[in-house]
Amino acid sequence: MFIRISKVRFILVVSLMSMGSALSLAQSTEFEMPRTYWGAPDLQGTWTNNTITPFTRPARFGDQLVLSEQEAREWERDVAAYTQEQDQPSDPNRGAPDKDRIELADSYNNFWFDDGTSVAMYNGEYRSSLLVDPADGQLPEYTPEATARISAEREQRQLLGAFDGPESRPLPERCLLSFGSSSGPPMLPILYNNHYQIVQSPGYVMILVEMVHDARIIRIDDERLPEEFNSWMGDSIGRWEGDTLVVETTRFHPLQQFRNSSEEFKVVERFTRVADGTINYSFTASDPKTFIRPFTAEMPLNRAEDRLYEYACHEGNYSLPGVLAGARLDEVSED
Repeated sequence: MFIRISKVRFILVVSLMSMGSALSLAQSTEFEMPRTYWGAPDLQGTWTNNTITPFTRPARFGDQLVLSEQEAREWERDVAAYTQEQDQPSDPNRGAPDKDRIELADSYNNFWFDDGTSVAMYNGEYRSSLLVDPADGQLPEYTPEATARISAEREQRQLLGAFDGPESRPLPERCLLSFGSSSGPPMLPILYNNHYQIVQSPGYVMILVEMVHDARIIRIDDERLPEEFNSWMGDSIGRWEGDTLVVETTRFHPLQQFRNSSEEFKVVERFTRVADGTINYSFTASDPKTFIRPFTAEMPLNRAEDRLYEYACHEGNYSLPGVLAGARLDEVSED
């Protein structure tokens, strides 16, 4: 009996020692938030949000937000196989594309894409979409008011002509702002140039966007700008809630829309550094004139060791004169 009790005690002691060691190891490796010299959480560095996880959820996943590791790896293998296939050199003898059926592959070789190779991981979970609310991973429906407005705007564009002048062309084509809401807010991954450089100073956080070299200046605990100011990326006011930077952006430029948003579009972003190489980035967007309800997305910003170079969009760029000149030639031909 003594021997048996001793063995039990020995096993119990060893087990407790093992648990204690594991707990000590977990505590010793727990992330400690770096801070600036004035005491704010340090978010500085170059980060990327590129991922194969799309903004809205693929239909095959339904309401499934979190994927198993096996599902994530299978998705990554499928994307890698597709990428390898698309990386083949273009046929130099191919004909010109049909102007009425232009596809992305007609404009870009796959070589230029940098939209990631891995499924997004947020708080240790593999995600099937960046949108987490609504639960189906899809954008909320438009309001009746928005549907009527979008239809009227479409008719107006057709009446004026899509190629009548530079003002009728999209902002990215004019190198005024990036496409796909890369600059933000909200900041979403696109085909390439998904890097962001964050720089802080007392009272300010600046986010330099690789795409089109946009720079957003977030003022900490400040007042709103006068109503006459309508910045391309809106008016961003930040505050610290513990170690999380919360940024509320309103009053976007009228031409800067997110999925047909109105002047009431508002974005609340949250930046929380959770590891040396990871910032958890989330946002909730609302626009009662456009969407029937708010929506929320979550994604990681992963540290990038790459150097951020200037994106000189209009340097040697003759696309806009070419587009407009082509339209004038078409008009002459029609006459």
